[in-house]
Amino acid sequence: MDTAQMTVAQITSLLAKEDISLHIIDALKQDARVSVQRLADKWESRRQRELQEKARISALYKHERQLQSAGYSLVAGIDEAGRGPLAGPVVIAGVILPPDCYLPGLNDSKKLSAAQREKLYEDINRVASAVNRCIISVETIDELNIYQATVSGMYQVIENMLPSPQAVLIDAVPLSLTMLSRSIIGGDQVSASIAAASIIAKVERDHIMNQLDSQYPMYGFSRNKGYGTQEHMDALEKYGPCRHHRQSFAPVRAVGLPANRVG
Repeated sequence: MDTAQMTVAQITSLLAKEDISLHIIDALKQDARVSVQRLADKWESRRQRELQEKARISALYKHERQLQSAGYSLVAGIDEAGRGPLAGPVVIAGVILPPDCYLPGLNDSKKLSAAQREKLYEDINRVASAVNRCIISVETIDELNIYQATVSGMYQVIENMLPSPQAVLIDAVPLSLTMLSRSIIGGDQVSASIAAASIIAKVERDHIMNQLDSQYPMYGFSRNKGYGTQEHMDALEKYGPCRHHRQSFAPVRAVGLPANRVG
């Protein structure tokens, strides 16, 4: 292929292909046209970023590969979203990913933008071997306390996953299971399946809080997702809690009794 005889538009189309041999890139870098040299440099930079991202994603499968090499082919990651907020449910999710499934951008949900989470949410649901979730209501949180409510939801997610996991990786919370399980501190940052579960849980909870915002716009749920921001606390002081606030949480108890709740 004589790239010297190609137009800049043709070279641009060529570099859009996935498989480009390095000798073609070398030839483009020697091209007398500065615009062609820049295209080759951009391709190299993009290729380097892609390789770095693949290496990062591959490292996220360390725990899954260890279990799979020991014979556990179905490894689930479990995580939650919403333990800290003053309002709304807690959502628990479980995900089983195919071995070394490549999901560009996969990361702890807290490190991603809303748009990145939404994209990965679609990708995870499309490629995962199993996805399950459980929504724990405010009433259950107030009855059990937030930790026990979260644990209860994790058991439900694991029990109802299809196919059933053979081993489970959980973000920080220790569970007593009949199957092999590991509780990993900061698991959503070091495990692909836990990171995927964190995204499913976060996106689904955000959708719920956005819906609640349309019903109770005074609290700004679409912006604070129920966390105790200054805006949220000011609204609590002014309007009192609504029925989706957690009465077992001290900041909510401090500003109003159940009788004062907004509808």
